[in-house]
Amino acid sequence: MDDEPMEDCTVSPENSTQSSESTVEQLRKLRPWSMMMMMSITVEDYENQYWPKLESAIMELLTMTPGDYIPISFEQMYSCVYKCVCKQFSERLYHDLIRRITSHLERLCFELQIQDTSLYIEKFNFALDQYLQALGGIVPIFNYMNQFYIESKLKTDLNTELRKLFVIYVADKHINSLLPVLMEANSKPFTVSPIVMSNLMKNLYNLKPEFAQLRPHLFAKYLPSILPPCSESELNNYIEEVRQMQRDLLTHPDYIRISAHDKGFLKSNYRRPVTVWHAVALKIPVLSPLDGSKHHKLHGVATV
Repeated sequence: MDDEPMEDCTVSPENSTQSSESTVEQLRKLRPWSMMMMMSITVEDYENQYWPKLESAIMELLTMTPGDYIPISFEQMYSCVYKCVCKQFSERLYHDLIRRITSHLERLCFELQIQDTSLYIEKFNFALDQYLQALGGIVPIFNYMNQFYIESKLKTDLNTELRKLFVIYVADKHINSLLPVLMEANSKPFTVSPIVMSNLMKNLYNLKPEFAQLRPHLFAKYLPSILPPCSESELNNYIEEVRQMQRDLLTHPDYIRISAHDKGFLKSNYRRPVTVWHAVALKIPVLSPLDGSKHHKLHGVATV
């Protein structure tokens, strides 16, 4: 750990003939925090004083509801990390942080496994949002360790490593059961909030882009450039697919026909295609591709 910053534990005299009395006088004039930094940190100090404070802050951040205020002194927590790094506890601090978060994620993985199917998507989305928000507080607190230990010695960064932990201990273990539930929810519009669906798909892709290869047509409905670009030779197939969707909608029990009055209202008040939100507000059925093909411009547009 020779590359880690070290605090200067001595006070240099102005010249070699300065008396011991002058040195004592200089020490008396040092600020309290300077005196503290000159003191060494023992293993007992780390285990009983510094790490418990940091661990408590970590757990508060990991378990807080997104949007809630947690009364954590980031200045105090950053100071703890700074002192530990300066006193050669970087490696111990990093491994304790990883161990604490790993333990939390293992418990979270188990809790998600016992969720009711109807709540699975919402609970998983909440857990992922909660974790990503927690990283927004944890990473800045450990920024000094990230700079002088993780980036310089491990050749990575803290945010990347903590996101990998969620993939390893939660996402990878749930993805094979989560995607079929997402497919089913996608086939039944509004059984799950579109905002929740969109947010979850984007976060899963950002965590691990390889997830999109498991259900490319599902991810393509929420993210661009997942599927190959369409070609002119496929246009006739796309047109027929849309016509088939319209035929299916005509026989769907939940399909609500738009009266002539409603059509006139829409044509006179909307100069652009009716979006999914307009359709919901006006109770208009919304078209969506049956098999998740490349109709990005057609997806979410109501027929008028």
